[in-house]
Amino acid sequence: MTLYSRQSSNIRRTWLLIGLFLVLVIGIGYVFAQAYGDSRILYFAVGFSIFSSFFSYWFSDKIVLTMSQAKEVSHENAKELYHLVENLCIAAGLPMPKIYVIADSAPNAFATGRNPQHAVIVFTTGILEKLEKVELEGVVAHELSHIGNRDILLSTIVTVLVGVVVLLADWFRHWSFWGGNRKSSDSENSQIQLIFTIVAIAFSLLAPLFAYLMQLAISRKREYLADTSAALLTRYPEGLARALEKLTADTEPLEAANRATAHLYIVSPFKGGKMKEMFSTHPPLEKRIKALRDLKI
Repeated sequence: MTLYSRQSSNIRRTWLLIGLFLVLVIGIGYVFAQAYGDSRILYFAVGFSIFSSFFSYWFSDKIVLTMSQAKEVSHENAKELYHLVENLCIAAGLPMPKIYVIADSAPNAFATGRNPQHAVIVFTTGILEKLEKVELEGVVAHELSHIGNRDILLSTIVTVLVGVVVLLADWFRHWSFWGGNRKSSDSENSQIQLIFTIVAIAFSLLAPLFAYLMQLAISRKREYLADTSAALLTRYPEGLARALEKLTADTEPLEAANRATAHLYIVSPFKGGKMKEMFSTHPPLEKRIKALRDLKI
């Protein structure tokens, strides 16, 4: 598979998963509303998701930077890093992002921001110290690819959708405990409502799991796409492959990371065995490295 066909394939699959996610959310909202005979459940969920999307769009980057304890660096105190990022931005046709650094010896990096004009790339001190220039260039190209591909905004949308699914499931469990808002009418309507109630119970138990697994799949596709785009930008896939090899070998956990921000990093900040890999937001590094070295540029 060539670089360009792999990139197109990943884009198509990502949007397919987004479409399935939307169907899941709408279906759950409809079933819950029918189970309780109250359409306000769906209306309120839609309204809440719109508010959450607006808040996430404007303030998610600031929240993430605060949570990660990242500090902005200027051209004066990080000239070499600044010029490396600047040169790749020129090649990618992207505006220069702000650069932040986390004082942590675990090697990692991520990008955030609502669009290329308000983008930020964050590096740990560990990754700046442990990678060679050509390897760090691959990492920067990977993060710029996330910015150029609008991955950060896509991630925000997926996060909101997962939140809506979990919210609807929580509503059902609470309403079931208090008896809900069931209306007793004729026998036929009562039977239909009972069917919807049973289906809603199943959704309340399984929907959060399905939503989380779908989130993992979308996040993993984004990483493959960013790797591919980075190779296209640098014209040297081996640089990023070597960087990922070093990150694989490093066993130090990133103290500044948490479950809310883990999916943003170039590699999972949590170290673990095969079982943890299965439920990680990142694909196995061995597969990412192999995919990079199999590319034909």
